[in-house]
This record gives sequence, C-alpha cells and structure tokens, in this order.
Amino acid sequence: MATAIRTPFFTPTATTAAQNQPLLRLQFPPSSKRRNSFPSFSISCSSQSQSQPQSQPEPEPLRQRPPYIPNHIPDPSYVRIFDTTLRDGEQSPGASMTSKEKLDIARQLAKLGVDIIEAGFPAASIDDFEAVKMIATEVGNAVDENGYVPVICGLSRCNEKDIQRAWDAVKHAKRPRIHTFIATSSIHMEYKLRMTREQVIQKARSMVAFARSLGCQDVEFSPEDAGRSDREFLYQILGEVIKAGATTLNIPDTVGITMPSEFGKLIADIKANTPGVENVIISTHCQNDLGLSTANTIEGARAGARQLEVTINGIGERAGNASLEEVVMALKCGGHIFNNLHTGINTRHIYLTSRMVEEYSGLQLQPHKALVGANAFAHESGIHQDGMLKHKGTYEIISPEDIGLERTNEAGIVLGKLSGRHALRKRLEELGYELKEDQVESLFWRFKAVAEQKKRITDADLRALVSDEVFQAEPIWKLADIQVTCGTLGLSTATVKLVGDDGSAHVACSVGTGPVDSAYKAIDLIVKEPATLLEYSMVAVTEGIDAIATTRVLIRGDSNQTATHALTGESVQRTFSGTGAGMDVVVSSVKAYIGAINKMLSFKETPSAEKIPVNASNVS
Repeated sequence: MATAIRTPFFTPTATTAAQNQPLLRLQFPPSSKRRNSFPSFSISCSSQSQSQPQSQPEPEPLRQRPPYIPNHIPDPSYVRIFDTTLRDGEQSPGASMTSKEKLDIARQLAKLGVDIIEAGFPAASIDDFEAVKMIATEVGNAVDENGYVPVICGLSRCNEKDIQRAWDAVKHAKRPRIHTFIATSSIHMEYKLRMTREQVIQKARSMVAFARSLGCQDVEFSPEDAGRSDREFLYQILGEVIKAGATTLNIPDTVGITMPSEFGKLIADIKANTPGVENVIISTHCQNDLGLSTANTIEGARAGARQLEVTINGIGERAGNASLEEVVMALKCGGHIFNNLHTGINTRHIYLTSRMVEEYSGLQLQPHKALVGANAFAHESGIHQDGMLKHKGTYEIISPEDIGLERTNEAGIVLGKLSGRHALRKRLEELGYELKEDQVESLFWRFKAVAEQKKRITDADLRALVSDEVFQAEPIWKLADIQVTCGTLGLSTATVKLVGDDGSAHVACSVGTGPVDSAYKAIDLIVKEPATLLEYSMVAVTEGIDAIATTRVLIRGDSNQTATHALTGESVQRTFSGTGAGMDVVVSSVKAYIGAINKMLSFKETPSAEKIPVNASNVS
C-alpha cells in the first residue's frame, strides 16, 4: 500500500535544487508485498450480488421491528418512518386522488412497511374524511403474521372541530393517531394567526388535552415553522404540550430554509432543553425548497430524532418533501456513520410504490430522480459501461433489485406476439407488479394488440400498459370507439362513442382546431360536465416510430369541487390529472382526458370544511 510523504514547500529560485520535486511523493512497497495490499472497504451498500468475481458476504438479515409504544421505542437505533404522501403529498397542484386510489396507495405503503400513514386531512371535505375513515378501517386493522399494522394518522388544525373530525375518521384503526399543529414563529404569529405567545401556548396545550380526552392515546404536535421560531419559546411550548399528553413532537422546517448543520443542532437543542422530552418521540418534517430536505432529515436523525416524516417520490407542497426512498436508502448505506440506525422498510417495494404514486398523482418523475428515476441505473458513458461490464460495483452503490427493479437485460425473457399469459405474468412479477387474475387477463389482450404492431415489447411498454389498465380511476365512462378526420383540407372532426357505468352507449360528434380538440369537445357533449384543460403533455415511452405514447392532462372542473387547504384554511378548487397510453396519439390523448374526468366525477360534490382562519396554520 502506498505511503504518502509530505515535503516542505520551497520558494522556486534558479539555485533551488528541489524546485522540480513534487510536493507529495508516493512510496510503494516491493511488488511482493503490494499484492492485495489495498484496504478493505465496502464497495456498495447493496444486499444483492453485484456479479463480480470476488465473493460477497451474505446479506444481513432484517432487524426486528420493535413493539409499538406511542411515546417510546425500545430499540434506540430504530427510526420510525412516517409517510405523509396522502396528506402533504396530495397538496401538490394536480395531485388530487380518489378514495379508491388513496386506499390502494395505503395498502402499498403497508406492504412497504411504513410505521405511520398520515392518511389525510379529514376536515378538508367529506370525501377526504371518508377516505381517511376507509383507510383506518381496512389498512389500519390488517395485522400481518409478525404483528405489524401501521398507525393511521389524521391531520387537524388546533381547534376542536378539526380534532373531533380527525378522531372520528381514525378511531376505527387498531392504532389511531391525531396530529395537530399551530405556528410558533414570530412572523406567523404576528401576521397570520394574530395571536400572542401566551395565546398560542394556551391553544396548543388545550387542544392536545382535548385530543387525549377523546380517548386518543397517540397525539402528535407540530410547532409550524419551528426552524424560524425563537428557541426559548419553542422549548416552552413543547414542554407544555408534553404535560398535556403529546406523545410525539414533530419539528418542521416549514419553508425549507434551514441548513443541515442548523437543523441537526435544532433537534439536539430541543432534546437538551425541553422539559419532559425523554417521555416523547422527536420527529422531523423537512421541506425541499433549497433541495436540502433529505440532508436535513438525516441530520435530524443523527441528532436524535426517531421519527422521520417523508413522502414517496418527495412530492408535496411547493418544492416537495424529504423523499422516503432517499432517506431510507441513505440510512441503509450510511449505517457505519449513523450508528447503525435502521428502519422497518422493505426496500424491495420501493420501486412499485413509486410508480403507483406517480401514476395516481399524475406527478411524473424527472429522469434523474435519485433511485427511482428512469436514468437512476442507466449507464451510457463508454468508460462507465466498461467498468459495469467488469464489475458492477465500479459505478453502482445500490443494486436496482434492492428497490424492486429488475434489470431488463438480465431477465431472460423477451416478450413478443407469440408470448403467452404465463410469460407476461412472470415478467410483470419480476417488475414488481402483483396483479389480480382479471387485471392480468385484461392486460394480456392489450399486450397482444400492441405486440401485433411491435416486434418486441420492452419493460417501458409494459409499465405504460399497466398504468393504462390498472392505475386508473373508477371507470364511470369508458372509451368504446373514436374516429377522427383531420388535415389541411378542412376542419378536424371527431366522432366519439363512450360507454357509461350503466352499460349505455353514447355517441357525439364535434369539430375543432385539431383531432385532439375535436375529440375532447365531443366527450364534453356526452359527459355534460364542463371542465377546463390546464395542462397537456405527451411523451414516447420508447424510441422508434412504433413507440407507445403516454399522455398526461390536468383539468379543473367548472362546478364547485373544493377542499380546505391545510396551509391557509382557504377553500381551494381541486384539479384532476389523467394519463393514457396507446400507439395512436389521439387514442392516448382521449384516454387521458376520460381518466381525468372519471377522477373528477368520482369526487362527491360536497362543501369543504368550515374556514377557521385564526388557526389556519400548516405542518409542512
């Protein structure tokens, strides 16, 4: 192994004999001693074999999840994962999801192994309340063979109506939790709440006590904008809510302004100066406005936080939240630095969960998104490819199989028009999809239709087809047929046939500025539910003229479909996304529009929660 010998600096002169000597000289031992003299170190944090000639140690067995106690974790190195995809994540513009979609995601989060699911903001609307109640009833009581069942949490502002509403929704779960919050920074108290420090403390203390009085034994409290709050005031209000019965204290970096070292010190200071803090769990919730949410979350864990609030794909308000996949895999890879902190997450479900959230929310991932982006495990550089062929550990610290992603060129199955159901099901399973028999059957005939036109079906094609067949809203309307006429010789015309949920067929014809415009107008004539198209985008799934096209649209209903926003307390009009896939770009576009309309129609036309501006603060 080389030994570094530093030489003193010289001022170069014409007479200096050492002027051409290097500042750092490497002395190597004799070749007989040099073989295998490199230090041993971890070449990757993957539990998968990287297919290198060297032997790899067996992957470590998963550490046992400790028993759930609201205000205590028996294992000091265990970190709870609190997923708020269904609450904070849904606050992203266009990310409105139906109750069925939320239930599907909650089931997948349970497979992933998250400790707490924040299922929503029950006071936002009747539909949100029903969705949280459904998740609490079904997912919140599905105990597995190891005794695991996720905590189901509902968010509420610091007022009795919100807290009662949250409790009515989550109390059906085996492990229910109420999460209440109020702002504590000077700027929020003065300009938004218009309350004094004493009034804020009194409100927080009384509302935590009220939540406990309802019979809820698991209450989380968040001081909104904690990162910009006065430290002494923060210690004081946290101490008061602990005495009132809070079991978890969540410390949010609401505006994403805190630097990692600052946030770590904030958590450490709270643990050192808050009276009674030894009787609660400290949590983090970091926004990504400066791209530091994952780093801040990790620093919080290093400083003693034992609950981390995250979302799938990092979706959420403004620039989003700390990403679950990034935080979990960073803890796994950095165990030697983080004192062996660990979670109960089954990482092999990360990729499918990411895809499900992407499809249901309509928020598409950038290709270079860490871990789950399309390019995360792609190697195009010749130097990189050469290294990968010789040893995957040269450029991959994580095996894609660790997060549930099977490599296309290692699967051993090439699908085409002669492939059968068994081959299709096998490849879907390798890609992480667990589909029901009727879903596979429906997908099989779509697959065969595409295979007749394409020589080879890629994994990207399969994912697009699964998205189009499985990850869709309840089919209130289905596309039966479409015929368009367009070009430079006259107006574009579209004839559309839709089938309603009662089986009745409806046909309409319309003209427009192009084939998509005329088709959308024809659909509007049938549905009779006016909507405004806000966004339209299309991408080719693969290269080639025969590629499948995936279309995404975002619409806003002209009727009054509103919800109460947790950030401001104001009533906001919902927007709805839809996706479609097909080898015909017009068909793909029409499917996306119908999907968005189905999602819009599935929401109950009910008034949103009562506006309570005094306490309209937000946890994020």
